[in-house]
Amino acid sequence: MESLFDDMEREERLKAAPLAVRMRPRTLDEVVGQREACGEGSWLRTVIENDRLSSLILFGPAGTGKTSLARVIAQRTQAVFVEVSAIGGTVSDLRREITAAETRLGREGQRTILFIDEIHRFNRAQQDTLLHAVESGVVILVGATTENPFFEVNSALLSRSRVVELSYLADDEVGELLDRALADERGLRGLFRLEPDARDAIVLLAGGDGRSALTTLDLASGMTAPGEPDAPSAITAAMVTAATPHRALPYDKNKDMHYDVISAFIKSMRGSDPDAALYWLARMIEGGEDPKFIARRMVIAASEDVGNADPQALLVASAAFRAAEVIGYPECRINLAQAAIYLALAPKSNAAEAGIDAALAEVRKGPARRVPDHLRDRHRPGSESYGTYRYPHSYPGGWVAQRYLPEGLERGTFFQPTERGWEGYRTDAARRDRASGPQ
Repeated sequence: MESLFDDMEREERLKAAPLAVRMRPRTLDEVVGQREACGEGSWLRTVIENDRLSSLILFGPAGTGKTSLARVIAQRTQAVFVEVSAIGGTVSDLRREITAAETRLGREGQRTILFIDEIHRFNRAQQDTLLHAVESGVVILVGATTENPFFEVNSALLSRSRVVELSYLADDEVGELLDRALADERGLRGLFRLEPDARDAIVLLAGGDGRSALTTLDLASGMTAPGEPDAPSAITAAMVTAATPHRALPYDKNKDMHYDVISAFIKSMRGSDPDAALYWLARMIEGGEDPKFIARRMVIAASEDVGNADPQALLVASAAFRAAEVIGYPECRINLAQAAIYLALAPKSNAAEAGIDAALAEVRKGPARRVPDHLRDRHRPGSESYGTYRYPHSYPGGWVAQRYLPEGLERGTFFQPTERGWEGYRTDAARRDRASGPQ
């Protein structure tokens, strides 16, 4: 049982805590944003209010309120709340808490909520330690993760939990957090005010991350002495800039953000938008992405999305890969940018990809078709009966009508050219050659 001294110690620790910690919501009504996750009528809010919580995984970007929501659950529920961090936690820690939960449940009928922050950092074996306790109801698991749980959490554990996804805060929601922190007694107690351009700067820097916004406000407020409630000190945009000289956008080279940004980069080049391609390229460069990874994806895009509409695209992309390989950062950013712009501006054709995929599907699922006799190798006895092969170079224009496909397949089955760029020009030229050549 906690004593008055425990409450006093907790209060003193809270006073010394960063602003983002002091301003954590205490009730569901104080949670900013996340209406789909825990707003009125949501599953999570309903089961919390009815004290019928089952195991769940809170999944979302940093600063969206996963830990805060877990603490709100702790305040609202009648269960005992214990916390283990996957960063420094061990299997022994998990087993100790599970044993204690079994004792509470058996002796007092008291349920236990086990909160595991950064649960994706536990390996598969560590996660397996939780299975029996979660399945039997000894503990109610609340896991928090910034990584996609469908990739990072055991499927057996997922099947016993509900995944609740949290999203980045909207700009007005970040602004609401700032206003609350400026006025609240737990926060800056009305002793500071944000100038409008300073407020805008913090919202922009936060990028939907509530913790980042409060941390920036905390740092900027340290650059001036507190005022009085009737004459609060001004926090200016210059103070915000000085407090956070470098903006750190989220980027994880091995996880979801890595795949989301490279996907946006490829789709921007495919969509012929050089500005968007440069932006997503800059996001990857700033995030420390391997330049060879970026260049490899451009080599693929050169054939997949540009193809023979501009055959030079493959050469440009390959040259960018070579530059990334032998030069590296920071100079190869220019080579990557040149190639990205070229691919974005190039005429587009996916005929090469579509053609080979259609041909592969035919080979894998169609009948075993014979090579036409006149195309077969002549270096074997009896080949004189194979029929006449017409050598194209012996004819005007280097072309002569002749079947090359096996029986049952016709020209145009696989290759569907566009009318764009070199591909369109050469397709028209080949059609003219066939029309005027020997049949």
